[in-house]
Amino acid sequence: MKTRHLFFTALLALLTISSFAQQPQQPAPAKALGLCLENYEYPHPVQYLKLNLQGEQLQMAYMDVKPQRYNGHNVLLLHGKNFNGAYWATTIQALTQNGYRVIVPDQIGFGKSSKPTYLQYTFQLLAQNTKAILDTLGITKISVLGHSMGGMLATRFVLMYPNVVEKFILENPIGLEDWKLKVPYQPVEAWYKNELKQNYESIRKYQSESYYDNQWKPAYDEWVNLQAGWTLSPEYHRIAWNAALTYDMIFTQPVCYEFSNITAPTLLIIGQRDRTALGKANVPEEVKKTMGLYPELGRITHDKIRNSTLVPLDNVGHLPHIEAFDRFMGPLLSFLQPAKP
Repeated sequence: MKTRHLFFTALLALLTISSFAQQPQQPAPAKALGLCLENYEYPHPVQYLKLNLQGEQLQMAYMDVKPQRYNGHNVLLLHGKNFNGAYWATTIQALTQNGYRVIVPDQIGFGKSSKPTYLQYTFQLLAQNTKAILDTLGITKISVLGHSMGGMLATRFVLMYPNVVEKFILENPIGLEDWKLKVPYQPVEAWYKNELKQNYESIRKYQSESYYDNQWKPAYDEWVNLQAGWTLSPEYHRIAWNAALTYDMIFTQPVCYEFSNITAPTLLIIGQRDRTALGKANVPEEVKKTMGLYPELGRITHDKIRNSTLVPLDNVGHLPHIEAFDRFMGPLLSFLQPAKP
């Protein structure tokens, strides 16, 4: 195991030196951030679950936020690829005000959780880690909400642990289509080199065009700086390597073929302006136009999942709970409301 870790450490170093040598000076955001966001404060206290995964001792961060008046129901919030549990702050506040206990993990490789030297990432592994948090807290029933990559993880969790899930919510999930059918495969090293090119300007440009349709608000700056601050870290190569591994997981492990197996009551909240799709930069323009069509993908997924409700949000992009919070939270609270006896 040590030999394998030394090999990948050496590989990362070689790739990092090669890629950084080609990159221009990066403009800096407000501050550099630590490997596990040690110098960034979350909206609620953070706890840690110790895990032994594939020979590495790791820590998985999570928030357990309890309401003043508990209604007996729990909600699990699963973050997206470019995010962490902190971006759920307003959602946590609204849910706890309505009596829900809210569990918000940072998956291994993300946020305040450990960044492994090397890990074979699978959605099954991430679901298992998440279930371990619930087991530690003694939670046996919960509603599961996943956004973006978190939607793929939430789907896998619901399929693996159907008896635990009360209700299931997908907010602009990725993985509603199988990109492998249209996009050429690229190795992890290619994803890694691309991650090393990221800087404040490229991250802000992507978020502006993909998330908010160039309608920028000062409140969005925090989510740029959380990514861009990592690019200034002396350990950014490790963060980038984990990002590359999780990109490979997303690309190679589709969940779209299994939606028909979901039995939990399901809510689909789909921003209709979203066009997110993995690998769009690697296909011709005519193919690119056929990918990430969320109005169509939302309807197709709604048809696949029995007992599902579709809420399309016109003129909203990939981040409804940030861009259009009230329009997101209304349907969510209505859906979570327990049925009257």
